[in-house]
Amino acid sequence: MRPRTPLLVVGDALLDLDVSGRAERLAPDAPVPVVGHAERRARPGGAALAACLAAADGRDITFVTALGDDESSRAVRDMLKDRVRLVEIPLTGTLASKTRLMADGRPLLRLDEGDGRAASTTAEADEAVAGARAVLVADYGRGVAGVLRDALARRAAHAPLVWDPHPAGEPPVAGTRMATPAASEARHFAEQDARPSARATPRGNSRHRLRTAAADARTLLDRWDIASLAVTLGEDGAMLVRDGTPLLVPAPWKAAGDCCGAGDRFAVTVAGRLADGELPEVAVRDAVGAAARFVSDGGAHAVLHGPAAGEGDRGPADGAQEVVRRVRERNGTVVAAGGCFDLLHAGHVELLQAARKVGDCLVVCVNSDASVRRRKGGGRPVVPAADRVRVLSALDCVDAVIVFDEDTPERLLAELRPDVWAKGGDYALSDLPEAGLLESWGGQVVLLPYLDGRSSTRLVERAALGPAGPARPTRRR
Repeated sequence: MRPRTPLLVVGDALLDLDVSGRAERLAPDAPVPVVGHAERRARPGGAALAACLAAADGRDITFVTALGDDESSRAVRDMLKDRVRLVEIPLTGTLASKTRLMADGRPLLRLDEGDGRAASTTAEADEAVAGARAVLVADYGRGVAGVLRDALARRAAHAPLVWDPHPAGEPPVAGTRMATPAASEARHFAEQDARPSARATPRGNSRHRLRTAAADARTLLDRWDIASLAVTLGEDGAMLVRDGTPLLVPAPWKAAGDCCGAGDRFAVTVAGRLADGELPEVAVRDAVGAAARFVSDGGAHAVLHGPAAGEGDRGPADGAQEVVRRVRERNGTVVAAGGCFDLLHAGHVELLQAARKVGDCLVVCVNSDASVRRRKGGGRPVVPAADRVRVLSALDCVDAVIVFDEDTPERLLAELRPDVWAKGGDYALSDLPEAGLLESWGGQVVLLPYLDGRSSTRLVERAALGPAGPARPTRRR
């Protein structure tokens, strides 16, 4: 796996504080819940969260932000010291902090404190921008993007630059590769300087919401002079707008949980993918999946205190192990399935969909190209391993894909130790050398229904025969 491209994150650091407890009764003097058994937790917020998420993806991160000598600044500085290379610019006032009072996982109240703003840039900060191979601007409206605006505008002409805007902050610099506003933020910016008659916001069903998001994105593309916008739509995914028809990327599932920080997760993944040379469509697709996982995994607190925060940005083996770890922590059931999956067809999809329903995650073990050649012959695989992994990863029922080079996946299974190993019903248990291995740790091999007549080998043979039809006359010379 090639190394991740280093990323420069520019933006406003915040201190996020959560006071979480249980609400079992109302106060006697007012109809408000009484929160008891409170637990207090602090984490990097704003652009500092984005920088930490990017670092947890395995990237070298330089973070340019404004910090001072106040208590909140010192707390954030301490949280960042082992995660990123920190480049500080002066802060006037005290660093902004946001305290959420949570009851049973739901926010009741938020208290915002601190009026600090970036005062000016520095030579070190300007040099960091000038030398960046890729840039993410996480603008939370506290002035960092503003004081570095000229340097960012110059760099946008030479390196991928992603801008995550805030209504109180700066618009993206011209030449930005992609801006990533939420739908409400896109609406806010599109309404600025608009005629009063154009400010009505259609609400209600998703059709109106999509139409509004697309119209706002086109307005902003022209106004900002940038290459593309990805408007995030919460549980509905994201819409990528460039020239022509918008591309809608639905969320892989309806993620339930604390969505605070999901926008940062989305922007970080987009910036990382573009930095590595991926197409915008791929970057947005991966970012939608990463944001859904972020919310499902428990949000910023859960992922920042785990071994890694961006499973989608890791290598296949690390990603599969991380999926298994998280499911085991929840006492869930790990399911694995395997095969060549050369020319993915309806039988494969039905098998994988059924396997995913057996447990809480599905890890697919795929034969490498060399392994397929040994099993199927010199003309196979038709589809190389990297493409087979990509196609399988795109299935909603698949949580992780990992390639093995042996003829059978026993070594890989011994590492993952799944609870269930699923195979198609065209196999017999006596044909599966994995059965005894699964039993050694209490696992179970199961056969699942398989569509008759579906076979990659038959598809290859049919393709080799060419299209059926009457013979065409030979052209005279």
